[in-house]
Amino acid sequence: MNTKEFTERERDRIIEMAWEDRTPFEAITFQFDLTEEEVITFMRRNMKASSFRMWRKRVQGRSTKHAKLRTFDNGEGRFKCSRQRAITHNKISKRS
Repeated sequence: MNTKEFTERERDRIIEMAWEDRTPFEAITFQFDLTEEEVITFMRRNMKASSFRMWRKRVQGRSTKHAKLRTFDNGEGRFKCSRQRAITHNKISKRS
């Protein structure tokens, strides 16, 4: 089990990433060195019991939370909505 202490900001970011549908557990592992099992334990310890149960129900079996189970392949395997605006020269493109 990873015993690293996280700052409040890091804890908030881990929780945010865990709740996001399209952020795989592998991204959390890469950024914070927490395995999926450690993320689950982390969430259990840092959330109210009812919130944790709601989160577990939501992510359990969700293919987007596991990079190997993702069905989309857009460029480097990252999802991009077809309606997402392109970013050019650090400015969001305007509609004509």
